[in-house]
Amino acid sequence: MRVSPEKRFVAGSGGDTGETRLREMRLDDLPRVQQIEEESYSTPWTLATFHGLFGRSDAELLVAEAQGLVVGYAVSWIVADRAELGNIAVAAGWRRRGIAASLLEAVLEQARLRPGVRELFLEVRVSNTGAQTLYRKYGFGTVGRWRDYYTFPVEDALVMLKHIKD
Repeated sequence: MRVSPEKRFVAGSGGDTGETRLREMRLDDLPRVQQIEEESYSTPWTLATFHGLFGRSDAELLVAEAQGLVVGYAVSWIVADRAELGNIAVAAGWRRRGIAASLLEAVLEQARLRPGVRELFLEVRVSNTGAQTLYRKYGFGTVGRWRDYYTFPVEDALVMLKHIKD
């Protein structure tokens, strides 16, 4: 399932953002997506990584767009009967407005509609309590911990999981 180009929402508090819409990522979005990636992560994915995901039938790539600008994105893919949230990020000036939550809701919706997919999992830095709070709000629970999973700085990852189908 692909997200409808008409999936729109009004971003929450934090200024006059107006309407935001979710849509499929396009190749011409990659420079902006890469910019958000680099400002969001200490070990960012490369453009080659994003390009590689475009060729995968099991990958879903979404962007959030406001005022004609890509302000966030989410990438997920399927591994057996699980979906994995690979990355979700929102541009620094657009955070805390509900954009990440809307992207997460779309990823959950896509995963629910994939035949055979029963759960969605992700990894998150132990220090990223803001993201953990968002994930818990949507029913994710911690099921494991990867030691020294992240670099720059070295840090453990929590493995979080949400059951989406029985």
